[in-house]
Amino acid sequence: MKSKALKVAAWEFMEKVKSKAFIISLILMPVIIGGMAVLPAFFASKEDTYSIQIGIIDGTEKLIEPLGEKLDSKYRLSHDQPIYFLRNLSVGRSLEEGRAEGARMIASDAIEGYFYIPSFVFDSGKIEYRTKNVGNFKIQERFSRVFEQVITEMKLSSYGLDTALVQELTARVEIKPIKISDKGEESETSFGETFAKSYVGLLMLIFMILTSGQLLVRSMVEEKSNRVIEVLLSSCTPRDIMVGKILGLSGLGVLQMLVYAVLGVALALKTNMNLLQPEYFAFTLVYAILGYVLYAAIFVAAGSPATTEQEAQQITAYISMLMVAPFALIMLVMQNPNSLLVKVLSYIPVLTPSVMVLRVAIQMPPAGEIFATILLLLVSIAIMMWIAGKIFRIAILSYGKRPSLSEIINWVREK
Repeated sequence: MKSKALKVAAWEFMEKVKSKAFIISLILMPVIIGGMAVLPAFFASKEDTYSIQIGIIDGTEKLIEPLGEKLDSKYRLSHDQPIYFLRNLSVGRSLEEGRAEGARMIASDAIEGYFYIPSFVFDSGKIEYRTKNVGNFKIQERFSRVFEQVITEMKLSSYGLDTALVQELTARVEIKPIKISDKGEESETSFGETFAKSYVGLLMLIFMILTSGQLLVRSMVEEKSNRVIEVLLSSCTPRDIMVGKILGLSGLGVLQMLVYAVLGVALALKTNMNLLQPEYFAFTLVYAILGYVLYAAIFVAAGSPATTEQEAQQITAYISMLMVAPFALIMLVMQNPNSLLVKVLSYIPVLTPSVMVLRVAIQMPPAGEIFATILLLLVSIAIMMWIAGKIFRIAILSYGKRPSLSEIINWVREK
């Protein structure tokens, strides 16, 4: 490595590490990640603080009373008041009148919603729920369980069976997951811990690449607009500048990862979560570094022709779409990390870092796949750096109109 490239890298690193933007992102990122991981679970598990009026249209004329008793016994506020109060919309009304009254009460916020229980519910098992807010899954989930329990008990009674005895005989079974490594070692785990490792690891990788990538593109645009790049070219080659920028910002990314790794270890020790596997941290760091360098080269190739801040933002937005895509794969990888589709996605270079970070967190892939994907990233980085170098050496001094795609392709083809 030429000394000039290292000097550019050191200068880029020191300038960016002292900037307010980097310091703020270093602090805000764990806050954002923690908020995205913890707040949804916190709000979902938050205790109810007020009572809710729910309408019932009971076509069977049998379920509303036992339903109310079950709800009162299971769901109560901290001061022992029932959470759900049922309003019988069937009394003295036809079905159409009951529905009209329910719609009127929903519109006036007199009730949260109403359930329509058809007379054939014992055969079909289907109940309708009408409300303004269909996103309130807590009401639907709770009522679904209670409806199921009440209907089951009434069916058992119709066959002359003791419902209490049946409940005792059909006791709920709790499964405790224990993870076994390739070496046969056992460790207690849970879906939450596995999801946390994969989710947080992927989120850190994406945030690191996006924040550093945006800094890289903005740095090039600023230096072009201020003509600083012309001064740099008087003492360095375009390749020295490009490599130096990538290495300097790679150092920022590694620093971020180390800081967050220390925070992760501290959090794991504090919460007794099983997150301290050395191989997990090691391979996550390897894929994060290689992924960053690959995307840094992509940012250079795509961002160096940009001449305005607006163009730079558009470019980073397009590349960001590639980085956000793996979020859609989390559940797919968790359910079957060794499926053919997941393995194919592992060998698409722009997805390799993200998919492999997920797989390492969930179930360590075979050594052959780890070696092959790391080799693939190294080859992809070499090719992308070569392409980025071709574009960078010409685009860094281009001003005015943004070059077309055909012109950029010609730059790459030139010897």
